[in-house]
Amino acid sequence: QVQLVESGGGLVQAGGSLRLSCVASGRTLSNFNVDWFRQAPGKEREFLAAISWNGRSSRYADSVKGRFTISRDNAKNTVYLQMNILKLEDTAVYYCAADQSRVYLSTNQEDMDYWGKGTLVTVSS
Repeated sequence: QVQLVESGGGLVQAGGSLRLSCVASGRTLSNFNVDWFRQAPGKEREFLAAISWNGRSSRYADSVKGRFTISRDNAKNTVYLQMNILKLEDTAVYYCAADQSRVYLSTNQEDMDYWGKGTLVTVSS
């Protein structure tokens, strides 16, 4: 079992930045690819970014490419999501998820094996 806990959310003005963290416990995070997703009010959960278990590969949704950066520190059992140039439409609950299959860097939430409970990001004008 892996427990994932997100942190770093909060209230930020449009154009600002936040860095989210996803800390794992129970098993070492280096065994997993990790994705970030978000769910805005009244909308379905959507993929944002993914990083391979060794940090060598990453993928991004078009909506955040160039603004968000995913990274990881396996020594700290932590994955990060640096979010820059935040927009009003980035307001959502942000989730990290771990995929124990290391063969393919998936962007599908159905492939995720473990989920955190989320952290709320609110972008104001």
